[in-house]
Amino acid sequence: MKLLMVCLGNICRSPLAEGSMRHLVKEKNLGWQVDSAGTGGYHIGSKPDPRSIKVAKRYGIDISQQAARKFSAEDFNLFDHIIVMDQQNYKDVVALAENPEQEKKVRLLIVNDIVPDPYYDDNLFEPVFELITGNCAKLLTDLQNTKA
Repeated sequence: MKLLMVCLGNICRSPLAEGSMRHLVKEKNLGWQVDSAGTGGYHIGSKPDPRSIKVAKRYGIDISQQAARKFSAEDFNLFDHIIVMDQQNYKDVVALAENPEQEKKVRLLIVNDIVPDPYYDDNLFEPVFELITGNCAKLLTDLQNTKA
C-alpha cells in the first residue's frame, strides 16, 4: 500500500504524519510506502520545520531527512490513498483529480475535522503531533481492516 500525507507547505503537519505513519507501519512490519507533499510550493526542497523535527525526535521519530515537495496530479497514479490535513487541502487536491476514482483516494486524516496548522504557534507542535499520531494509528487500523 502507498500512502501520501498532504498539508499546505509540507514542512509541519504532513512531515509529522509521514514520520508517524512510517513508524507505525515499521512497527507492524507492513512494508507500506509513506510519503508527504504540500499543496503549495513554498518550501520545495526544504527540510521540515525545526519545531516538527524536534517534537518528532522527542518521540523517537526522525523526520530530519525529509524534503518538501509539491503535490502533483501524477500523485494520483502513484498512491493508493491521499490523506489531507484540512478542508482546504482536500479541495486543492480534489481539484486536480481527473476522475471519480482519483477523488475517492482523497480523505481527511481526521474524519469531519482538521489538523490545525502549528506554524504560527510554537505551543501547538506537541498537541498537533499527538493528534496526528493518534489519528495515524486509527487510519492504519482502518486501512488494514478494509484492505481487500
